[in-house]
Amino acid sequence: MSTNSGPGYKKNPDHRVATRPACVRVQVVFRGEVMADTRDAVRLDEADHPTVYYLPRKDVKMNRLVRTHHQSHCPVKGQASYYSIKDGPENAVWSYEQPYDEVAVIRERLAFYPNKVDSISATLD
Repeated sequence: MSTNSGPGYKKNPDHRVATRPACVRVQVVFRGEVMADTRDAVRLDEADHPTVYYLPRKDVKMNRLVRTHHQSHCPVKGQASYYSIKDGPENAVWSYEQPYDEVAVIRERLAFYPNKVDSISATLD
């Protein structure tokens, strides 16, 4: 039995959340600058939501991000923390630093809001 299970799984057992290695190169660009470039992304597919790529911090320009006080809660992933892009949009990036056990693979990885950056591309190169 999981010690840190998401309450959303018990409440809605048919809610689908799947994680797997993305097996693609993911790049995030903001104002022409590559903010992230990785071949080690985790792909998260949840119900009818668009795919989200969670990127390791080592492959993100962390010096371009500023942690904010904003937080949100997801009943299937946990408590999310946010970052703004310096001289850019607020709360453009989020991270689950202690996610529920079912999605532990996204722990401390970062995801970018597609509408707050120029592009998030996933290619097979």
